[in-house]
Amino acid sequence: MLGVDSTELLVVAVVALLVIGPKDLPRAMRFVGKWVGKARGISRQFRAGIDTMIRESELAEMEQQWAAENERIMREHPPTPSLPAPQPEHFAPDNTVDPADADPVMVEQPALFPATEASEPAKPKRVRKPKAAPPEESRP
Repeated sequence: MLGVDSTELLVVAVVALLVIGPKDLPRAMRFVGKWVGKARGISRQFRAGIDTMIRESELAEMEQQWAAENERIMREHPPTPSLPAPQPEHFAPDNTVDPADADPVMVEQPALFPATEASEPAKPKRVRKPKAAPPEESRP
C-alpha cells in the first residue's frame, strides 16, 4: 500500500523510541492507533458512498434504456383496440327479462376423494399383547 519495508519500519520504531521515550511510547502508540482507526473508518464510509452513487447512476442508466426499448416496442407493435365483452341475451339492456328469473346453471361437483367400495369390510384393529414381566429370580 505505502511501500514500507520491514527495515524502514524498524528504523521508525527505533527513532520513535529515542524521541518519545520508553515511558510515553505506549500512550503515543495508542494515540496513533486511534487516529489510524478513525482514518480507516472515514475512508470506508467514503468508499461506500462512492459505490452507492455508482450503483444509483447505473440503475438510472438502465431505467432509461428500458424506457427507450419499451417505447420502441410500443411504436413497432401498437396495441389493438379491445372489443367489448359479449353480453348474454338475458342481460342485454333492451331485454326485459329479470336476471333472477334466469335458469340456474348446473355444474358438476368435483370429487375430492376417490370413491371406496362399500362391499369391502373394514379391517379390525390389532390389539397388542402386554409385555411379560421379568422373572423374579433375576432380581438381587
